[in-house]
Amino acid sequence: MDFFGFISLFGGLALFLYGMSVLGGSLEKASEGRLERILERLTGSVITGVLLGAVVTAAIQSSSAATVIVVGLVNARVMKLRQAIGVIMGANIGTTITGHILRLSGGDGGFLLRLISPSTLAPAMAIAGILLFMLAKGDRLREVGQMLLGFGVLFTGMFQMEAAVEPLRELPAFLQLFQAMTNPVLGVLVGAGVTAVIQSSSASVGILQALSSTGAITWAAAVPIILGQNIGTCVTPMLASVGASKSAKRAALIHLTLNLLGTGVFLCGIYGMQRFIGLPFWGDVIDKGGIANFHTIFNVAVTVLFLPFVGLLERCVYLLVPQGDGEGEGQAPAEDPAVLALDPRLLVSPGLALEQAHAAACRMAVLARDNFSLSREMILTGADEEKAAKLLRQEKLVDTLQDRVEGYLIQLSRRHLTEGGKGEVSRLLHVIGELERVADQAENILENAQLLERAGASFSPGARAEMELYSAAVTEILDTAIRAWEEGDPLLARGIEPLEQVVDLAEQYLRDRHISRLRDGDCSVDTAFPFVEALASMERVADHCSNIGALLLAGCREGNSHAYLHALHKGQDPEYARAYHGYEEKYLEALRGLS
Repeated sequence: MDFFGFISLFGGLALFLYGMSVLGGSLEKASEGRLERILERLTGSVITGVLLGAVVTAAIQSSSAATVIVVGLVNARVMKLRQAIGVIMGANIGTTITGHILRLSGGDGGFLLRLISPSTLAPAMAIAGILLFMLAKGDRLREVGQMLLGFGVLFTGMFQMEAAVEPLRELPAFLQLFQAMTNPVLGVLVGAGVTAVIQSSSASVGILQALSSTGAITWAAAVPIILGQNIGTCVTPMLASVGASKSAKRAALIHLTLNLLGTGVFLCGIYGMQRFIGLPFWGDVIDKGGIANFHTIFNVAVTVLFLPFVGLLERCVYLLVPQGDGEGEGQAPAEDPAVLALDPRLLVSPGLALEQAHAAACRMAVLARDNFSLSREMILTGADEEKAAKLLRQEKLVDTLQDRVEGYLIQLSRRHLTEGGKGEVSRLLHVIGELERVADQAENILENAQLLERAGASFSPGARAEMELYSAAVTEILDTAIRAWEEGDPLLARGIEPLEQVVDLAEQYLRDRHISRLRDGDCSVDTAFPFVEALASMERVADHCSNIGALLLAGCREGNSHAYLHALHKGQDPEYARAYHGYEEKYLEALRGLS
């Protein structure tokens, strides 16, 4: 092979790897993480885990990516190690689907077989894919186009590699190279090394299938290489487990242990049979179908063989990675679970990563709501050291979550996301900012309660009754906004803005009422500032709730939110008018009735 032949070979390899990446990425993008979310939730038994692991891996075309996701889920304490073992076994089976797709490229036959063979189908898919990608307006159709393009590029690279290696069949050195691979140790090492470099067993199997077109590769040479490829694919999860929890390290080690043991058993079995019985096909040339079949047989057989010994495998990795002091699957983690769930390893599945970010935002919402409840209680009944300490701890956690979620979403935004995913990232960035400000306002209310405590002052009965009713209105709008956000319920969100308008009017009314009480001597000067400031903080909480509701109803763009609010305030929505009058009677008229 001359210089230009090598250029053609590596160019074909580049196209092949890129096509596989585009195909897997577009499949993942189209699923929007649904398969991974099923993986997260439905792995109650090892058998279920095997089946789901196989389906997910076949869909995203990468056992390495699927196993990295498992390592991330274990690290985030979303998945237990026992469940992870089943998923990893299934991932090894699912990755074999690529070899069976690629074996089609060698098919010959009549018109119908030629029509559906990749030599015809791949260019046709590439043509359809580029037309959809360039001309389609809908995101879904463009994603389908990208998927078809990936399929076409994958096979174009495969065909180019096959054409480039064609002259090698005449080279004695090439034949001697693959004769040397009949040494099982050397074959396993080569298979593991190539797979570790390109970090994909599917891709390395595809390369071997392309080389098999030369007719120089026998079963004796291919079998150890294929076994080694299953070991090499463990490199990516092992690297992903660096810096992770011990549970995540155990999950990655399970993958390595399973493939090492499986390779050892197969080597002993196959070479034992060849030694004592003799395998009639051992010296025959292997084709693409044979490579795909053996790859599948190996992974299915290893799974079936070790499935009854899942508990033993689990105990083995616990011996290799001992349990540390205070560690335990059932114990609370040192960090908040929502923080742990934001694992960078899950970014390989943008849909799943987005769900983890949403869950962390919901955790922020719970903390912000609890802090407001604590601050409301203390402004009405007096500051309490234990409650104040809890509020400040939770305020610190809200700040931490905002920083982590924001950084996580920025990393996620650099990934391949659908338009819907991009919109969700923008909404989440807006919402976590609003929730953090709600928690800040709760801290401000606490400070006003502490001012009253230090001054030894308290609200008059009239002021306390007004504050109680007003804070109940703010509690209702906060509960509504958070529930609407958590459930994604636009119907609930529509009730936020009319209540926010009532809260605004009530705040102005109560401010004027308190100034009158102060003028008449019914309230002391020490209570004036805390009362007015607490009102202002609560009114700002309602404003933040209004912003969350507008984001839910009108999308993440500022212009849309403002247009929506403007239309409501002009009285263009009859539902808004009905809700407004209901809240006006419930709170504003009730406040006026207290005077």
